[in-house]
Amino acid sequence: MEKQEEKNKSDFNSLPEGCISSILSLTSPRDACRSCLVSSVFKSAAESDALWDEFLPSDYKDIIARASPPPPSSSSSSSPSPSPAADSTYTAATTGISFSSKKELYYRLCNEPLLIDGGRKSFALEKSSGKKCFMLGAKELFIIWGGTPKYWRWREFPGSRFAEVAELLAVCWLEFSGKLQTRLLSPKTLYAAYLVLKFVEGAYGFDHPPAEAEVKIVGGSGNNSSSAASGERPVYLDPDGSRRRQLQVAPHRIGLIRRRFGHILSPAPSMSRWEGQFPQERNDGWMEIEMGHFYNDGGEDSEGAELQMSLREIKGGHWKSGLIIQGIEIRPKADN
Repeated sequence: MEKQEEKNKSDFNSLPEGCISSILSLTSPRDACRSCLVSSVFKSAAESDALWDEFLPSDYKDIIARASPPPPSSSSSSSPSPSPAADSTYTAATTGISFSSKKELYYRLCNEPLLIDGGRKSFALEKSSGKKCFMLGAKELFIIWGGTPKYWRWREFPGSRFAEVAELLAVCWLEFSGKLQTRLLSPKTLYAAYLVLKFVEGAYGFDHPPAEAEVKIVGGSGNNSSSAASGERPVYLDPDGSRRRQLQVAPHRIGLIRRRFGHILSPAPSMSRWEGQFPQERNDGWMEIEMGHFYNDGGEDSEGAELQMSLREIKGGHWKSGLIIQGIEIRPKADN
């Protein structure tokens, strides 16, 4: 039995490296890395450029060509200079990009979002799947009154991947929007759009009423359907939203009735139903609110389709201040 197992192992290791790479390309980046432990032959195949070229988006060279120099604040963490002998395909020194292999490039795009299009957008990959992620910086958004200094201020902000963020000084009409061609995204993927934000000390005017966020697909015969995007939904910008969550789920009068007649009423709505409608902490120190989701088919029917995202609070009529917008991030929606 042991001899047969050794023979099978030997036969598998005798496969050409290109063949093993083709097999591994049908798995995931994580599984490919794990296969390095099988044998030296697998390790070589799992680290080959041929394999990681399959995991990278087919248009990654075009995206890298759109890269912009990092903001001045991040210049201190610039990448090491590429070796003079390095293949020019693997270097783009003018944009601060250098990589010695396709695997290194893959993980750099996962861990270090790349600024593109004049620094107004960023591009990254989801580590587990290699799906594309984009963030539209505040400068790429259309903000009502955004060019009026007494209402909005543009400035640098610690921890932002972009050179400038938008700080709300005072408005009673809050509205902004952004758009992106769906052909730039990964096909056959469920995406979500997230507003990435912070609040300054003393922010006010966001507790009520909720803002209205909308995510929709316009154009393209296949994506332009009611099931392709989540449409309009309420989002609560209140920076202390977690404390007010139960009040939003059940207003005061309903709460009194439920406490008195709870034994004959249906159960209260699950808190999980409201996840994503309040600011949530991110790993990078910012907060985010899910604005909505959509399915990007990416087929011929979606040619010319455009993702449109917007948020507005124009019904309350009261003044609001202290919101800082870094941008809107579009990334694959996590399975719930």
